Amino acid sequence: MSDFLPLDRLLNQRRPDHFVIATRADQAIHFDQFEQLISAWHTAFLQSPGQRFAMYFADSIDFAAALLAAWHAGKCVYLPGDNLPATCQRLATGVDAFVGDFPVAETLQAASVASITEHLPTWATLDRQAEALVVYTSGSSGEPSAIPKKLSQLFDEVEALASLFDPTVGESQILATVSHQHIYGLLFHILWPLASGRPFSAQRLAFPEDIAAALASHQQCVLIASPAHLKRLPDNLPWATGKSHVRAVFSSGGPLPAEALPECRQLLGQAPIEIYGSSETGGIAWRQRQVDGATQWQPLPNVEFAITDDMLSVNSPHLADTGWFQTSDRVRATPDGFELLGRADRIVKIEEKRVSLSALEQALQASGWVDEARVCLLPGHRTVLAVAAVPSPQAWALHDAEGKRSLNQTLRRILAAEVESSVLPRRWRYVWALPQNSQGKVRDNAIQALFDPRRPSARLLHQENELVRLQLDISAGLPYFDGHFPIAPILPGVAQIELAILFGRELFPLPGSFLGMEAIKFQQVIPPGTKVTLELAFKPDRGMLTFKLQSDQGSHASGRILFGDRT
Repeated sequence: MSDFLPLDRLLNQRRPDHFVIATRADQAIHFDQFEQLISAWHTAFLQSPGQRFAMYFADSIDFAAALLAAWHAGKCVYLPGDNLPATCQRLATGVDAFVGDFPVAETLQAASVASITEHLPTWATLDRQAEALVVYTSGSSGEPSAIPKKLSQLFDEVEALASLFDPTVGESQILATVSHQHIYGLLFHILWPLASGRPFSAQRLAFPEDIAAALASHQQCVLIASPAHLKRLPDNLPWATGKSHVRAVFSSGGPLPAEALPECRQLLGQAPIEIYGSSETGGIAWRQRQVDGATQWQPLPNVEFAITDDMLSVNSPHLADTGWFQTSDRVRATPDGFELLGRADRIVKIEEKRVSLSALEQALQASGWVDEARVCLLPGHRTVLAVAAVPSPQAWALHDAEGKRSLNQTLRRILAAEVESSVLPRRWRYVWALPQNSQGKVRDNAIQALFDPRRPSARLLHQENELVRLQLDISAGLPYFDGHFPIAPILPGVAQIELAILFGRELFPLPGSFLGMEAIKFQQVIPPGTKVTLELAFKPDRGMLTFKLQSDQGSHASGRILFGDRT
């Protein structure tokens, strides 16, 4: 840890002016440039009367500079996971101003770098006890909960990561598929590299093609990733060159399936170092499954754990208070740590009967008919269980040959051995992948959205780079047909555009704000019962989503939809 510089003293002890802090498009950003950017934001924060600032940046360098500036100005930063309009609306009542890439009318702007170059502040040591960050977690329910953090919690965890992993990581470039807007990405992609003197990349690697290219272009690198990417590494990309450059791969935000390990070892040269923790607890434990069958987790430095009635409790500097925190995870003790057994809080009552959602998911996945499954509650006049599942090839074959109803009945028979018939799932949705956020977590609100009556059944036909093709079943039951028109119903043009945006957001990292449309054409009407092919192509550099709707009858609609960040 010879290059380690505690984050509370990063600016007043300083690194050399030409020390490389980060890279943007292969251009090095040196410490003196970084400090100037921090100073520009620091001036803006000092001139603002507010105390609570919502912050969102796509660029990690801009984010890191604004974050440090806010802390040195004595401000508290609220860190949402996205910048969607609904998120902005929720934040508006709790913060004084917005900073960065938010689609709102007014955001705080940095002062001109030129105006402060000759008058850099005299930086003080940060107050480690300051409650200077609020992160959000939705657990499994989907409703965001605010979690305040003291700087000591963050800085102590950074020191623990450095003491454990710095010798392995060495002098590497830090690359990330995850967002710094979440606690895992913040710690591993921003704060730990800043403290240990390791350059981090400005842009997130959104696609497997980006990952393969980035690994190949850096002689030594570390990949900060999530299961969402690591379990879907296509073996047809040129991994061989970059594999030898990888010093370490980290994974967190959700469980990494054992089935993903062979491809990680083959394509990336090693098994990922997995980090277990939560927004509330910070990091708890780690493991690296170099051999199949390994399940043990080892606690991170300075983390204590205890097991009472199979439930895990932890005590560490990463917690808000001194004392023990009981998690909702069931565990089993092992010689040097523990083994996770699943969540205890996924027990629900249906018709006054207790049902383990995890047990149902495990039964489905063990059947051979389902590769992945998530069971959730659907609220309404009567609460029912619903299943979103990724069918296996044999299940898709049954679906195609005999219909969805036949596959539903097959899976219900499997679950009948687990629960009484009165509580069996009543709704089923078959998808190509379970929806995950940028941290690789599957949220119940995202699963529930799959059952929105406005979302047609969809089948992924082809996916390559930034082009996908889907088959949509435009059934008569879609509410878009209501009143349009009673005698000869057709799918409205605005609904066709809405479907393009809906599936575009599921499949691509579209920017938060809709900016407009170009070259929209409607060639043929779409009546109920039509199976249409939706082709989507996304150009990230232009924020452009191109769509085409076609069927056996020919072309129905096409156009371009523009997205970006409002300024």
